Amino acid sequence: MKFRNPLRISIIAIASCAVGLSLFAASSHAQNAESKVQTQNIMTLTAATQPKKDTTDGKDAIRPFHVSIPDEALADLRRRIAATRWPERELVSDASQGVQLATMKKLVDYWEKNYDWRKTEAKLNSYPQFVTNIDGLDIHFIHVRSKNTNALPVIITHGWPGSIIEQLKIIGPLTDPTAYGGKAEDSFDVVIPSLPGYGFSGKPTATGWDPQRVARAWAVLMNRLGYTRYVAQGGDWGNAITEQMALQQPAGLIGIHTNMPATIPADIANALASGGPTPAGLSAEEKYAYDQVAFFYKHGLGYANEMANRPQTLYGIADSPVGLAAWIIDHDSQSYDLIARVFDGKSEGLTREDIVENITLYWLTNTAVSSARLYWESKLPFFAPKGIPLPTAVSVFPNEIYAAPRSWTEKAYPKLIHYNRLPKGTHFAAWEQPEFFVSELRASFKSLR
Repeated sequence: MKFRNPLRISIIAIASCAVGLSLFAASSHAQNAESKVQTQNIMTLTAATQPKKDTTDGKDAIRPFHVSIPDEALADLRRRIAATRWPERELVSDASQGVQLATMKKLVDYWEKNYDWRKTEAKLNSYPQFVTNIDGLDIHFIHVRSKNTNALPVIITHGWPGSIIEQLKIIGPLTDPTAYGGKAEDSFDVVIPSLPGYGFSGKPTATGWDPQRVARAWAVLMNRLGYTRYVAQGGDWGNAITEQMALQQPAGLIGIHTNMPATIPADIANALASGGPTPAGLSAEEKYAYDQVAFFYKHGLGYANEMANRPQTLYGIADSPVGLAAWIIDHDSQSYDLIARVFDGKSEGLTREDIVENITLYWLTNTAVSSARLYWESKLPFFAPKGIPLPTAVSVFPNEIYAAPRSWTEKAYPKLIHYNRLPKGTHFAAWEQPEFFVSELRASFKSLR
């Protein structure tokens, strides 16, 4: 996410220190320059047979896509992991200085010895994947049609440091609900695109790919797929883009759902920006949310400020897989705590494989820097209400960056059709709590079917 005034607190010094650690970790790989594998061409298209309705001719062509990573790229990754130069451990007993050395060593041990990218590749290739050129850029997406001809189409957008990996667990329950305890009338057709500069989508070669432009591209994509009536969902950058779609009101979009809403009132935003005392008169829900955001602004915003101001400086995370991994898992304190518990052997919504395969996707597609540029491109005040004119559904997970109170949400979304607070979940809701997430989408859009 990107934060602009009045929701922005400058902690560039903290972010610069974080980048410095990544650069330090990366510097030991200079001697391996001759072994670097170019990743721009690691994706291959196949001529696999796909439904005729998913293809068009000419500049609007929708081409089948198949992931195939060369063995040399995987060998290069293993060499770089093995050659990591480690810093000394942190000087405190908690994570207040950043990602802890013990957590990183456990992650790297699993990554190097147990993780198999080919399993991830097979999983991705088990879904229908496509590429189409929109506004001069190739957009990669997963498209799974339900067997139910009355299914409601939904376009689901990931964020940073996410990817299409986040949504894989929800595809089956959404498209084939009867196989997962649901009803046929709950069916969705699911479209999951990779953001520009992320995953297998193209990397912009000129500026201008901000959330508004992505939103317009998503509307083109849904129209190109033949959908004349559909809904949209997103969290993180996915929320920003989904809200922009709702503001643009493309033909066919009838409602949206978000698991990371923009609801912070102006007076609350001003209080947060000033760093002053907590405003008086807040309810328990509002106070909880205020404290969450205040903590994030003081202790968790460094990565966003660095990527918003100097994304090209992040050479370290493009050159060091371990530097990239540390940068990715340090998104917010609640998610990091969960990830640390996973590598301590605790049973959580995410697994070690979940976490490492998402990092590996970033590495193999060489998108550490290209994905960061979305922060630089955006001029949106991320958590400020936008006056969304379409029906909106909101699902609140307690350990999100902030758990939006009902009072703020009702003011932010004049056409609120669903609001629910879930008992468990962090920033990566679809990935970590897929059952809750699927049930929320079913409930959210029931009135729009």
